[in-house]
Amino acid sequence: MNIPRKLPIGVQSFKDLREKGFLYVDKTEYLFQLISNSKVYFLSRPRRFGKSLFLSTLAAYFRGQKELFKDLYIEKAEEAQAGQEARAAWQEYPVLYFDFNIGQYLENGVLNERLDSLLKEPESLYGIQVTKEEKSFFASRFERLIKAVYQKTGKQAVILVDEYDKPLLQTMGENAELNEQYRNTLKAFYSVIKTCDEYIRFAFLTGVTKFSKISIFSDLNNLNDISLLPKYAGICGISQSELENTFAPEIEALAQANELTYDETLKQLKQNYDGYCFAQAAENMYNPFSLLRVFDGQIFQSYWFATGTPTFLVNYLKDAHYYIPDLDGKVELDEEGLQTYRAVAKEPFPILFQSGYLTIKEYIKEARLYRLGFPNDEVRYGFLKNLLPAYSSVQPAETGKSIWRFVEDIRKGDVNGFMERIQSIIAGIPYDNFTEKNLKLREQNYQTAVYLVFTLMGQFVQTEVHCSTGRSDCVIQTVDSIYIFEFKLFSNGSAEDAINQIKENRYAAQYKADGKKIVLIGSSFDEQARTIKDWKTEQL
Repeated sequence: MNIPRKLPIGVQSFKDLREKGFLYVDKTEYLFQLISNSKVYFLSRPRRFGKSLFLSTLAAYFRGQKELFKDLYIEKAEEAQAGQEARAAWQEYPVLYFDFNIGQYLENGVLNERLDSLLKEPESLYGIQVTKEEKSFFASRFERLIKAVYQKTGKQAVILVDEYDKPLLQTMGENAELNEQYRNTLKAFYSVIKTCDEYIRFAFLTGVTKFSKISIFSDLNNLNDISLLPKYAGICGISQSELENTFAPEIEALAQANELTYDETLKQLKQNYDGYCFAQAAENMYNPFSLLRVFDGQIFQSYWFATGTPTFLVNYLKDAHYYIPDLDGKVELDEEGLQTYRAVAKEPFPILFQSGYLTIKEYIKEARLYRLGFPNDEVRYGFLKNLLPAYSSVQPAETGKSIWRFVEDIRKGDVNGFMERIQSIIAGIPYDNFTEKNLKLREQNYQTAVYLVFTLMGQFVQTEVHCSTGRSDCVIQTVDSIYIFEFKLFSNGSAEDAINQIKENRYAAQYKADGKKIVLIGSSFDEQARTIKDWKTEQL
């Protein structure tokens, strides 16, 4: 009888993980590099990527918990380093741990309550009395705490901050005034880390969003941001070699459960959950949360994306009239652009990158530009599924069912049913804010709705969506048929003209050798009626 190994789903305590025998991918080499170099660090990674566990690992190291690191990289490295430096190994330091994961910060006063709670316990431990008048002066309390730790123990403090930006992310796009209040409070609080530098052995802060010169870390200019450095690209997440070396039995079990070969399972894991890149020329990383969940449930599903896309991101993209197809590999930003703190209608991409919805697909060295796109199918389909209701009459709860109806139509060869559905959802696109001078935006929304439908169908049938001049707009392949679509604005041509364009440009030529039935579909869009005017089909 094979007893399943223990998967650390939701386990964020390194002590718990090690003592209870959960599987662990050894990241302590990164820890050793950090403690041997600078002393104040910042790391940005998407949610559920292992930041909390890494902080917990740092806490265990600085608490001198040697027994937890048995047979890991740092066990021998620490002993060797201590010998070279003529010091005792596994020295213990006082650790101040600030976790902002807890709490909902949408109401005024919640951040103050959390800061008070985080400071109160160590203040009591080190005998600090706080008056009622002093209670809300969090930066002053933090400074006094750090100095008291040094005076009472004779040792510098270690400061670990988990999800420093959660209060900011929760209020972003929801409450600008409260967001600004939080920013000022946290800016003053974190500036203490620089002020008290001589009393600090090590500091490590994590979050989703990066910072810029105008952000809450503007006074903390001794901070070493390692988020985009290639040498630390694998500090969170799972690499291909780590996946295959650590989880071989789980991959085999997943393969058997889904009637796939081992190699087919690896391919599907890569397609669904790999692809995150956090530095130029760095190795892609898997989402650890999704991997653990798929190994546990043994079903390929959307795990990381289950909570959906924040509404404000969808609104930013729509308000900016961004051409949605370009999200899939055509977004270009320089390094400063990647680290912009605020998400605004004109600049939604830094937060999309930092949150994990987009990732680095290519670094153009000569231009010093990063090209971004979706990391994998889990994110691609999850993100676009959340966008479809904003560009059509489809309701959020109905998106999955609506897309499946399109797939059913095309598999049955019911082109008229398929086009009627397209006509229906496009008729619901809101145009109230578009004047007659903005016909281009009407066309863009129409194109976006069509693009989203066809791309989301790609989960179930083979699709190609080009939406560019010189190639057919969309192609769908089923077991026995190939459907080639061309859409035109009515002012630029009729459905008949669209069919002729497919023929004249020989879009079908590359598919004739497949031996499948080839169906051409031409359609026109009526700008005045704001929906599909007509369509024509022809079989080659």
